Amino acid sequence: MLEALIIGTGLIAATVAVQTMGLIVLSNTIVRIVRWLRLHRHNFGRTLAMVVTVLGLFAIHTAEIWLWAGVYILTGRNTSLEEALYQSTTAFSTVGSQLALSPDSRLLTALESMNGLILIGWSIAFLIAASTRFGPFRSGEHF
Repeated sequence: MLEALIIGTGLIAATVAVQTMGLIVLSNTIVRIVRWLRLHRHNFGRTLAMVVTVLGLFAIHTAEIWLWAGVYILTGRNTSLEEALYQSTTAFSTVGSQLALSPDSRLLTALESMNGLILIGWSIAFLIAASTRFGPFRSGEHF
């Protein structure tokens, strides 16, 4: 149990770092794309900026899911990449998997679920901010 807590805490710290760096890169990228293509001038451009933002958020979460899945394989909790990715994706998204897990794996998966909940919530907050700054929505007008 202690090993799972230590590993989980390390993974939570690592994914928070990935999320932070990813959002910084995504923010800078969106600003450059919007200015370069002058997307802020029309609704199609604003919509395109939102599509890029959502795809960027998916890429960040994919990296975080792969990080957890890699640890599941390295620690012997899963035997195949497909199984590890399935377990990680269902845990991170808080859907829950149908896999039979050992007590240590259950604890680690529960930590990943809490981690995913926080990071997805953070991404939603980022998406709302981006939608009012670059997207087709304006604060006070649509909210």
